[in-house]
Amino acid sequence: MIYTVTFNPAIDYVVKTDKMKSGEVNRANEEKMYFGGKGINVSLVLRELGIKSRAFGFIAGFTGEAIENGLASQGIETGFVRLKNGFSRINVKIKSDEETELNGRGPDIPDDAVKELFEKLEMIKDGDTLVLAGSIPPSIPSDIYEKILAHLEGRKIRTVVDATKDLLLNVLKYRPFLVKPNNHELGEMFGVKLETVEQIAEYAEKLRDMGARNVLVSMAGDGAILLDENGKIHTCGVCKGTVKNSVGAGDSMVAGFIAGAEKGDYEYALKLGTACGGATAFSDGLAKKEDIFRLLEELK
Repeated sequence: MIYTVTFNPAIDYVVKTDKMKSGEVNRANEEKMYFGGKGINVSLVLRELGIKSRAFGFIAGFTGEAIENGLASQGIETGFVRLKNGFSRINVKIKSDEETELNGRGPDIPDDAVKELFEKLEMIKDGDTLVLAGSIPPSIPSDIYEKILAHLEGRKIRTVVDATKDLLLNVLKYRPFLVKPNNHELGEMFGVKLETVEQIAEYAEKLRDMGARNVLVSMAGDGAILLDENGKIHTCGVCKGTVKNSVGAGDSMVAGFIAGAEKGDYEYALKLGTACGGATAFSDGLAKKEDIFRLLEELK
């Protein structure tokens, strides 16, 4: 079983308008709502690939209920911790001649709710996969990723961490199965600017030396590099298509890699991850099955 954790789930309210004028009343031509958050995105794309997962995290208020019910209607099992106060955030994403986002803060998460999350993590068994993705809300400890991995240490659980800077660096000692920085984030971790594939591979190796088993580095229009746990480097170009959406492509890549890695073939996992990321980038929402496998055939 695959479990995903999203500390701050959201309703993404996406509106399209011909032109956005600051300080004036603007009219939407189209509007859609999605249930999101990085871990939730992973669960939704895994569903498209025929793989079950369970989404953990914190929800609050009527928006939290909408997130939980909306995911259930899409076939996603959930195990959210319900908070007594506040409401789950709404992120407003305006698509016009340029993209503008206003992301909500989300509810405060008390210590007893964090304790309840740890109790839910006890259902994870040897052989399962746990995905930790995204930023940490200010109301919970900044080392929560470390605490979770320390709590699970010594068990045969594959952990996937999609985070940046210290959030990622501080968990490498727990030997996560996969980490997925992009090339800019990788450079920031070491205070360098990475401009070539060789440089990116060199610093991916540093993350592996620090404990990561597999390091997947996305490079936007230049494709992706994977340094696998056997020390082999794999590269993959980008899919062909028109980019419509910048939200969730990285999460989709993580989902595809996890699904592909189930077969133990890391080259296939990289291609499936790339196809999932491309299918999301070329869609208004998250990747759909038919688009994923069409792009996968192109990559082959």
